[in-house]
Amino acid sequence: MRLHARIPLLSGCVLLLAAACACCGPGRGFGKRRSPRKLAPLAYKQFSPNVAEKTLGASGRYEGKITRNSERFKELTANYNPDIIFKDEESTGADRMMTQRCKNKLNSLAISVMNLWPGVRLRVTEGWDEDGHHSEESLHYEGRAVDITTSDRDRNKYAMLARLAVEAGFDWVYYESKGHIHCSVKSEHSVAAKTGGCFPGRAWVMLENKGPKLMRDLQVGDRVLATTESGHLNYSEVVTFLDREPMIKKHFYVISTLNGVTFFMTAAHLLFVWDGNCTEGTLPAEGAVRTIFASDAHPGQCVLTVEEGGEGLLKWRLSHITRLRVWEDRGAYAPLTAHGTLLVNGVMVSCYAVVEKHQLAHWAFGPLRLLYSWNGLNKFQGEGLHWYAEALHWMGKLLLDSEFFHPWGMEDTDR
Repeated sequence: MRLHARIPLLSGCVLLLAAACACCGPGRGFGKRRSPRKLAPLAYKQFSPNVAEKTLGASGRYEGKITRNSERFKELTANYNPDIIFKDEESTGADRMMTQRCKNKLNSLAISVMNLWPGVRLRVTEGWDEDGHHSEESLHYEGRAVDITTSDRDRNKYAMLARLAVEAGFDWVYYESKGHIHCSVKSEHSVAAKTGGCFPGRAWVMLENKGPKLMRDLQVGDRVLATTESGHLNYSEVVTFLDREPMIKKHFYVISTLNGVTFFMTAAHLLFVWDGNCTEGTLPAEGAVRTIFASDAHPGQCVLTVEEGGEGLLKWRLSHITRLRVWEDRGAYAPLTAHGTLLVNGVMVSCYAVVEKHQLAHWAFGPLRLLYSWNGLNKFQGEGLHWYAEALHWMGKLLLDSEFFHPWGMEDTDR
């Protein structure tokens, strides 16, 4: 394989590793933030992070247009920061309306702009759109997006302005056109914005020859019920915890099924589901399985549950999702098994989060599972994020901040 043919493959692999490292929370920083003079400007048409805007790894899905007469209008707040110039060409004050998260990031960016370019202020050319001037499902309709320039309209500054926006904490920044930078944030009330992929302490797993055990009591070395690649039930060793935070409070999706099963997971955790021909109490059709984020589950889909058969044997059965709700609970645990799967509250789930393809995430953590297969290696049982996940995040962050990966040629579709 030629070198130029390998580059997309290698880049995809490293970016996957960067995303797959995220467990129970949003990405964590490493070391001190670099001073602005050392920051690398974004290239024209580059966006950061290097994923689509309305995906979990960026600003998240579109949730519907907000109008002045809608109940959700109370989610918006006016920004009267004197250090920011609002174009307000409609003379309605709409450009000043935004979510609190967007306001916080914008105010932070305004300070960075003044620090880097004395006498220059941040300028907002487009904010909340109530007139339908943007493309369908634009985040401008929710007050979650702004288009920005500098007050002097010096286009030579815009590449660095985009980098400053990234550093200010915007969830997605795009050097969209020669005339402005597009920035957006996650939804204010989005569970996905607050959590990654874990289970609460009161969730339970099934231990070999010992029955149920609460997630908060689970130990490295325990053998829990899981599945093989072929879908057969098997007991798999807990090799480590990708994240373990006993005292933290998080929001969890609570999913109930027709056969009475209720299980919990954070929004970004992967869940196996079956669509289409899904008959209650039967086995799934071959090849029908796929993984989705818990936040994408909906009534009518089927999950794979385990029930006791004859002579105490366990067997698979499909059951329809009937209800979803969100619940705050204590503890966040992300055990990793040798097989990459486990049964939580009797439902088959993945050990992984954030990356939507289970097999890709399983590959990304292959080296870690291999390390822990060696006898005598101390296994992670402490609290917080696993060092391997931190390392992957660090690698991915360096890569995305480098000039090596620039998604050239992306069209300006939001105008």
